[in-house]
Amino acid sequence: MASDIGVRAPGFAVAPALLGIALLVMPLVALVARASWGSFWQDVTSPEALDALWLSLRTGVAATAVCVVLGVPLAVLMARSAPKPAQLLRALVAVPLVLPPMVGGVALLYLFGRTSPVGQLIDSLWGVTLPFSTAAVVIAQSFVALPFLVLSVEGSLRSLGAGYEQAAATLGAGRWMVLTRITLPMAAPGLVAGVILCFARAIGEFGATALFAGNAPGITQTMPLAIYTAFNGAGDGRDAAVALSLLLLGTAVLVLVCVRAWRPGALK
Repeated sequence: MASDIGVRAPGFAVAPALLGIALLVMPLVALVARASWGSFWQDVTSPEALDALWLSLRTGVAATAVCVVLGVPLAVLMARSAPKPAQLLRALVAVPLVLPPMVGGVALLYLFGRTSPVGQLIDSLWGVTLPFSTAAVVIAQSFVALPFLVLSVEGSLRSLGAGYEQAAATLGAGRWMVLTRITLPMAAPGLVAGVILCFARAIGEFGATALFAGNAPGITQTMPLAIYTAFNGAGDGRDAAVALSLLLLGTAVLVLVCVRAWRPGALK
């Protein structure tokens, strides 16, 4: 029986790889070193910080729910479509990943603004103005986070193939039963990972939220916006910005741990 032989990385890759690791790690080390630990707890529990954190969590959960409702059917459609339509859908879904967040905010503002046809229709039907409201935060977060869920679920479904679904259909199972009893349970690891990544991206969104929703404390000021506001303040404001940044950094690490725990075979 042939033994597994490890393949070593070429020597010329070591130095650039170490520099790449340093580029990723050293800024975080500098952030931790800059923290004012004596006032850390006071900074992260101030009324402004708690309001921003609570708003981020509420809107992040709402945006994740929107992404699940819209993204799971889209992922199923992509995974079970012919190659060319699937490629087109995948390209459209990936646009927010490569689009600068500020551009996304401008696009949302022109789509839902008071002078736009969509904005005027929403105002006439429900008397609601979306820009610079809490709902605008949810929409902006959903816009930037949706690709993470869709691509995760779609990749999971595509890797599993359609064999089990076809077998269930030949045995008389309807489409709804196949979806709920076969498709979604088999894609559960990808779905959970997508939901976690989607939530993390939502609570970390800054650019689109700033332009489309604004920076009103208690209404649209999420954690990233609170960090930006504190950092541009004078004196001790930067200590608060660092403390809030470390809080978001800890959240990101927790998200990565959760994603790793839900990967197939992670517990083996």
